[in-house]
Amino acid sequence: MEENTRQTRNQKKKKLRKGRFIITILLLAVIATSIYVYAQYKSGLEMASDTKIPVEDFQPDEFKERVETYLIIGVDARGTEKSRSDTMMLLAWNHDTNDMKLVSFMRDIYADIPGYQSYKLNTAYYLGGVPLLKATLNEMFDLPVHHYALIDFKSFETLIDILAPNGIEMDVEKNMGGEIDVELKKGLQQLNGKELLGYARFRSDAEGDFGRVNRQQKVIEALKDEMLSPTNVKNFPKLVGAAQGYITTDLTSTDQLSTIFKAIAGNGELAIEKMTIPAEGMYKFANYRHAGSVLEIDVEKNKQLLHDFLQLQE
Repeated sequence: MEENTRQTRNQKKKKLRKGRFIITILLLAVIATSIYVYAQYKSGLEMASDTKIPVEDFQPDEFKERVETYLIIGVDARGTEKSRSDTMMLLAWNHDTNDMKLVSFMRDIYADIPGYQSYKLNTAYYLGGVPLLKATLNEMFDLPVHHYALIDFKSFETLIDILAPNGIEMDVEKNMGGEIDVELKKGLQQLNGKELLGYARFRSDAEGDFGRVNRQQKVIEALKDEMLSPTNVKNFPKLVGAAQGYITTDLTSTDQLSTIFKAIAGNGELAIEKMTIPAEGMYKFANYRHAGSVLEIDVEKNKQLLHDFLQLQE
């Protein structure tokens, strides 16, 4: 009887020691992971120190509907000189359905820019930065803008290389070169940051700016897939740190960014619906001495199409 009791006690002691050992290993793993995450975050943050493009007087529209919008702007100069916006997209997040939709605005749209003569849409950023581009979209399309993210293309290259050090898979539809500073061959391949940027900016073919916008949307789709890939989780801390320096945005709260990432992650494969403004058949080409070749659009028809696509409440 005493022997059985002794054996039972020994077994309990062994289980207790084993349990303590497992807990210790788990704690060490958590500590090691935390140190790694923090070190990578700091590394990314230091890479991008003092690189943000300053933005003044951005006044977000009041968020009172179910659709929250994010204006994404890509420029080709970093604060050293005035630049036109090369990329203008609007990401819309429907909180009711957790769907996301992406709208690309052609930069040659002949736009009514508040306080100025009509010019190409990308001139709004040149004349008044993010606030004036936002005001132009507000007035032309009755479009609310709740947040913005502004990135220089050189910074875009670096962020891509952090997210996917081995490159991002793209099916390049034709040989590309010339003004994009890289030479790309037709076919499926892994593109680094500089090559991916060149692919997104290429427009030296018959499709012109329309083809460029389509490629930009393909790049966004590829980036979404990379961010959802488990193999890239280890790169996230450094990416988040670098993004805080390389991307200028009104989203200053970590909680805000975490909410967006959780929504994306919780959306499974997350199919992003895409459209381009102007829509097919709702524009014509024109030429003005002060603005050059432009797209004159049917504003009312494009606005209605845009509202229907984004499911904005009237």
